[in-house]
Amino acid sequence: MFDQLLKYDLGKGVEAFSTQRDAVLPYEVTQGHQVHGSRVAIIDRAGMTREELEGYDAFVTNLPGVAIGVRTADCVPVLIYDSVKRIVAAVHAGWKGTVLHISHAAIEAMKQEFGCAPADMKAVIGPSIGPDSFQVGEEVATHFKEAGFPMEKIWSFQGPEGPKPMSGGHHIDLWKANAWLLEQAGIPPESLHVCGIDSYTTEAYFSARREGVQCGRIINAIKLI
Repeated sequence: MFDQLLKYDLGKGVEAFSTQRDAVLPYEVTQGHQVHGSRVAIIDRAGMTREELEGYDAFVTNLPGVAIGVRTADCVPVLIYDSVKRIVAAVHAGWKGTVLHISHAAIEAMKQEFGCAPADMKAVIGPSIGPDSFQVGEEVATHFKEAGFPMEKIWSFQGPEGPKPMSGGHHIDLWKANAWLLEQAGIPPESLHVCGIDSYTTEAYFSARREGVQCGRIINAIKLI
């Protein structure tokens, strides 16, 4: 259903949204076969298939009318728009992709391929697992530390694990981690929007942690118009 789209306002000339559980896509969205890596694909024609886009987790295009998107179910979707050069990007940033700084890779591709400036970009972080729900092992927290993240901003230890799911233990704030990456790349803080919807606790959105990895996927799309 078309009304089950979470729409984002990134300015004139662009449409961006995330789907809720029973949403119907309003149009075709070019997507890849994601692998939790950091490769970026330039979408230079309509109709590219998932098979052609095997192994890519971020997508960039300058083609009006060609929607690009990423599939998530707790991982962080990042949608980026440069209103000056009219370039869009869709990024799939699970914790592994976040550690690999995939948002930086997407922004670098926008700069190298199209001459974009991060100061002209706006970005939104869509529905994904929230900081209170993203309980991790110590080894995952160590990966973030070794990758240079400001642990005082993105990590917390919430004490012994309790009976409530995800209570206690190490927690990582993937929203702040990805916002930090975008700011480090040069996007102004005032041009960043975190929607703040925790996919794990919000049943309108798919959650692999809550439902299992075989659950459906949120489609996070952006299109120049």
